Amino acid sequence: MSDYRDLSFEELCDALEQPAATLILLHRGPDGDAVGSAFALRQVLESLGSEAWCICADEVPDRLRFLCEGLQESLLPEAIPEDFAPQRIISVDVASPGQLGSLGELYEGQIDIMIDHHENGTRFADCFLLPGAAATGEILFDIVKLFAQRGLVPITEPICTDLYAAISSDTGCFRYSNVTSETHARAAELVASGIDCAGINHRLFETRSLDQLRAMSAGISHLNLFADGKIAVILFPFALKAALNLRDEHLETLVDVARSLEGVEVAVSIRQPSTEAVFRVSMRSCGSYNVAELCARFGGGGHDKAAGCTISAKDADEAMEKIVSEIDVSELS
Repeated sequence: MSDYRDLSFEELCDALEQPAATLILLHRGPDGDAVGSAFALRQVLESLGSEAWCICADEVPDRLRFLCEGLQESLLPEAIPEDFAPQRIISVDVASPGQLGSLGELYEGQIDIMIDHHENGTRFADCFLLPGAAATGEILFDIVKLFAQRGLVPITEPICTDLYAAISSDTGCFRYSNVTSETHARAAELVASGIDCAGINHRLFETRSLDQLRAMSAGISHLNLFADGKIAVILFPFALKAALNLRDEHLETLVDVARSLEGVEVAVSIRQPSTEAVFRVSMRSCGSYNVAELCARFGGGGHDKAAGCTISAKDADEAMEKIVSEIDVSELS
């Protein structure tokens, strides 16, 4: 049994209202929900009188830099001022300690609060969890709204932009099955604030660098099919990434390439960040198969239809074999 407490929303907000120098941790390979939620929280805390900085084991992708523009140039730990001494550490959109990458070991046992929406994962701090939310951005929306009603936090354009991007990002521009009426209601209030929603969605979903397109093309060439095409796996070993001079951020949409193939029920991307025998796995379910349960077996977590984990293997083929062998084909339609 976990010794960590489940926080009520009121307890969470009461804790956040207390001024304290705060470090906000994001999961590695930060996506729009993680970046948008973290920087919305940073702005909330600063309005409440707390100095706050966001850090991640990986740099913010170029396409998401608009979410932290004017706040931080870099997410890497070395970018934080040397004289900053955190009194409180909060993780945002992190389901399991393994998702923190190098920060997991660095801050093990020191994290005070988890704010998350994933149904599956491993607790590592006192937690406010809202599993019915489509994005952690929905939780931050509620936090911002409460403090705004108390007259403590202004609802600014940058905050609304971060929140809308967070929610839109984790819902696939409101196309995924995790979208609820509450998701639309929160998004509607953000739209009403006057932010450039079309511009945000264009940046998130319709703008790709040439390197991203090259990565997608290479991914298609390294697509593997199993179970009569119901399982699609894209392998991207480090040697391929190095040969094409790509960065990890260019590979983040590979799982969506596999997912887009007609007839696929389980889509997987397996990427090797470095020469180490360690692979990052992203999984998506297009049907009823629960990929979060599978990723949990490897110390990962996420949602029923979108999850991730990290595995060790001698090479990409062995990593693929480990993942595919754990998929119960009898559960596919």
